[in-house]
Amino acid sequence: MCGRYALFRWTPAVAALPGFPADHKAQWNISPADSVLMLRATAAVDEAGPGREVAQARWGLTPPWLTDMSRTPAHARAETVAEQPMFRQAFRERRCLLPANGFYEWRGSVRKRPFWLTPGEGSALYFAAIWEAYPVEGHTYLSVAVVTQAAASQRRPLILDAQGQLAWLASDTPLPTLQALLAAPQTALRERPLANLVNDPKLNAPECLTPG
Repeated sequence: MCGRYALFRWTPAVAALPGFPADHKAQWNISPADSVLMLRATAAVDEAGPGREVAQARWGLTPPWLTDMSRTPAHARAETVAEQPMFRQAFRERRCLLPANGFYEWRGSVRKRPFWLTPGEGSALYFAAIWEAYPVEGHTYLSVAVVTQAAASQRRPLILDAQGQLAWLASDTPLPTLQALLAAPQTALRERPLANLVNDPKLNAPECLTPG
């Protein structure tokens, strides 16, 4: 399960989007319940597709009707996101992208070992995600869940290429096209074993990527 990921380098195009926080700092060890950056479509549309903006959201989907804040899912399965009551309306109306440089995966039957997965060192990738807004004491907050696909005994984020990103964000994308994205072959990834430093969710530093 993709329980942690990192965003320590972003493209100039993302940094130039409306809403990108000027003081945003590198995140080497993002966990559920953390604040993350999400990209969503705006009303503006040109020949390149829908416009985009950046917003900050809590990683853990929180529909307005949810009262138990301990039950905010960080992930939505690609196989069922279109039908499950928790996710289906957000899937239809509130799709977004989470920028990342890679994610962590733990493997092993006795003692799990961390691995770093990325298309290439320093590469930018975008996870398919859905978002919700929830009110708290007069303020409206945003929340997200990452869409995941099965990968052997693991689940990995659904990573979208440039064309897939456009289709995912567009409000008028037909359902069959979205379903095809959910079932798309997984992106080829490089992986390397890490030291156990990243096991500490409080560590937010380049040392998270120390080779093992």
